[in-house]
Amino acid sequence: MKISLKDNKTAACAAAVFCTLLWGTAFPFIKLGYSAFSVESGDIGSMLLFAGLRFSLAGILVICFLCAKSSRLALPKKDELLPILLLGTVQTTGQYLFTYCGIGYTTGANTSIITACASFITVLAAPLFFKNDRLTLLKLIGCALGFGGVLVINGCGGFALSTLFGDILIFCSTVFAAGGNLIAKGVTKGRNPVSITGYQLLLGGSLLTASGLISGGRLDLLNAQGVLILLWLAVVSAAAFSLWTALLKHHPAGKIAVFNLLVPVFGTVLSGLMLGEQVWRFETLLSLILISAGIISVNISRGD
Repeated sequence: MKISLKDNKTAACAAAVFCTLLWGTAFPFIKLGYSAFSVESGDIGSMLLFAGLRFSLAGILVICFLCAKSSRLALPKKDELLPILLLGTVQTTGQYLFTYCGIGYTTGANTSIITACASFITVLAAPLFFKNDRLTLLKLIGCALGFGGVLVINGCGGFALSTLFGDILIFCSTVFAAGGNLIAKGVTKGRNPVSITGYQLLLGGSLLTASGLISGGRLDLLNAQGVLILLWLAVVSAAAFSLWTALLKHHPAGKIAVFNLLVPVFGTVLSGLMLGEQVWRFETLLSLILISAGIISVNISRGD
């Protein structure tokens, strides 16, 4: 039996949670990748190169899937070129360029908290662009609950003048992430979201790769462990972004974007399991409860 992501809300919610779980695995695997490639904390060039190769490979995987499925070369259509350019530069290049530059000047907790704002920006901005995505009291309550959960799991962060530059850069990446959600919602109407995802990842990843090389980034691609980690991250990005873009095509952007609040929770738990970091705390459980309540509140909101 075929399950429709368009008509089955339960399946759509499960798919959104699955996407955030996949993105959550990126937290520990990026750390493992940096360790395997001996990337130092301040080596922004190598970080950008790592991200660029990850997303370029993800795009290639999606395109190969499309070619295998259609038994022909899956080239983008003319009306897909502008959406690919917009998403590639905003959702992939812009978002991750600011992210990887910003993390060198602020803390992980601050990064997680500020990144969570992307969900709220999407919820607040979506009604300006889409008539069926209305702002309601339940959505505002859900955003507040979800943000509270992110604050709890990160100990409210440590904002200070010393981290201000990095915090600003991370906020810029958050604006690009929210913009990517809104653009994906708008440009996939009447188009194949998987095709757009594949080519935008390839374009955005190529621009990040070029930025990393120009910045002096270097990776030892003969390192088997590092390459395997890079391949896994590419698979994660290919699957999660393709599914996420399809969800945004069929459902209100605000109701899908709020699931992103689960990413830091999954990232924290998986980091604990894989890297031996302290994770089994009361704060983790409380955070999950608050974020779950926020997601439910946004998704039971009427008016969409």
